[in-house]
Amino acid sequence: MSNRIAFWYHNARPISLPQSLLPAITALAAASGTEGFSWVAGILAVIGVGLAHLGMNLADDWFDYKVHFGETRQQLASDGIRARVVKYPYLTSGQTTPKQLLLATAVFLFLAACIGFGLAYMRGLPVLYLAFAAFLLGIFYSGKPLRLAFRGWGEAVIFLMFGPLCMTGVFYAATGVFSGKIAWISVAVGLLVTNIVYTHSIMDAEPDLRMGKRTMAHLMGGYKGQLVLSGIFNFVPYLLITAGVIVKQLHWAYLAVWIVFPLSVWLMRSLTEFCSGKKEDNMQTRWWVAPKKDFEDYRKAGIEWFMIRWLTARNIITFFCIILLAVSFIFPETW
Repeated sequence: MSNRIAFWYHNARPISLPQSLLPAITALAAASGTEGFSWVAGILAVIGVGLAHLGMNLADDWFDYKVHFGETRQQLASDGIRARVVKYPYLTSGQTTPKQLLLATAVFLFLAACIGFGLAYMRGLPVLYLAFAAFLLGIFYSGKPLRLAFRGWGEAVIFLMFGPLCMTGVFYAATGVFSGKIAWISVAVGLLVTNIVYTHSIMDAEPDLRMGKRTMAHLMGGYKGQLVLSGIFNFVPYLLITAGVIVKQLHWAYLAVWIVFPLSVWLMRSLTEFCSGKKEDNMQTRWWVAPKKDFEDYRKAGIEWFMIRWLTARNIITFFCIILLAVSFIFPETW
């Protein structure tokens, strides 16, 4: 049983969990100084967010499998198109079946739903409203009939799910009240989480288009427009925090997020090189990307060009939220 749990946990892509758990934990830390705060409810909310995220990752694999998304990528790669081809290998290798994948997805989402109903009993129906909105967005992200990720709306879904909905939901579950300040912070965090997906979309723009998938990168037209929007996702969060400090909504210590800014600059330069078609031989990992051993595995799989940028985008939001966490604990009165 433990091996089976580990199998599905691994295939649910826990590598992506920071984009949901960090915003959730940041919201929990922000809520800790609020009257009526409950550690039990808050921690349950964070666990529920993580379970829902893993379940949605598996659901995304199932929807993509139904339209042969991964197989089409393999064909594109064999035709000489630069495409990231690692997609639900546990299915294509025969380790499991689509029916078992659907069952595993249902288990993750059922556990998340149980937590949601428990929190609704403790805090009221707004918990269910927020959770149900996130559920619908998650299902229709790649599921029919809307398939929002295929129509250029995927990034907007990610922004709402992992920014305002996630952080406001956790804050409310932990305290029973809504907060204008957590909404302010959630926009900055949501933009950086969206940056992960948008960075993904820029690098997969050509194979996605050949498969009939339109992302926000396509809506921006050529690479210049794509890079402009990338600049917004990478740089505006720092400006939002600064503006919050200027209008005295946030403590001055939140300006420490600018420590992360050089990583955003590096990512923008790297994406510019990618879009310009600059030759990338012998790419090396950085300390903020991944351990050398992991990076060698990515190189062997032929996806180091993708992972070095995707992981940098993921780590930007990681460090950004860690700083927010530290400030919220050191200066709890700011909330």
